[in-house]
Amino acid sequence: MIVFFQKGGPLMWLLLAASVVAVAVVAERWLYLRRATIATGDFLRGLSNLVRRGAWTEAQIECKGTPVPVARVVHAAILRHELPRSDLKEIVQEAGQLEVPNLERGLGVLATVAQTCPLVGLLGTVAGMIQAFLTVSAQSGYVTATALASGVYTSLLTTAAGLSVAIPAQVAHNFLSSKVNVLLHEMERAGIEIVNVIMDSRPPQPTAAGIIPFDKPRTTPATPGKAQG
Repeated sequence: MIVFFQKGGPLMWLLLAASVVAVAVVAERWLYLRRATIATGDFLRGLSNLVRRGAWTEAQIECKGTPVPVARVVHAAILRHELPRSDLKEIVQEAGQLEVPNLERGLGVLATVAQTCPLVGLLGTVAGMIQAFLTVSAQSGYVTATALASGVYTSLLTTAAGLSVAIPAQVAHNFLSSKVNVLLHEMERAGIEIVNVIMDSRPPQPTAAGIIPFDKPRTTPATPGKAQG
């Protein structure tokens, strides 16, 4: 590997740095998303029992004790449980939007590595080919096939290295993006379900005992002093 880096030129060290960054991002994101994933159904069932009993304080403690995006979205709705349905929907949507940057953090860096490394490898190849033809020109066109092949071999090393970094980075980016999409779906599902549970836990509104007629009979008062016929 050291020989490859020496023959590939300075761009090989740039690709090495990019690979280190990609590995660090993938490891950090994978651990974060793994910790952020819970059994949403079990969590909501336990929380629904507390909400139906009106144990709002216990429900808040349960959410705070589960430091994951889904729990934070649910916690936002429980804190404002007295609001109408439309306001609760807006609250869970805003809470979910606040979690998106945390979930997608680092994915842009990974996508940049996957898209840039092949270009860096191509740049190294072009630079190596230019150097090889400069050598041919300096020797007035008299150059052995071995020397020319050596220059081409050296120039192609950066392309191979760039692809070797870019392909795993792209695969990791797609995998992590799919995990983020699953978590976003779980947050949306949890927000809808907790709003429904809160609304179902409220006591029914009292209704009128009877129906007030629209046409109420009028009585015409007698005119005082009018002669009787």
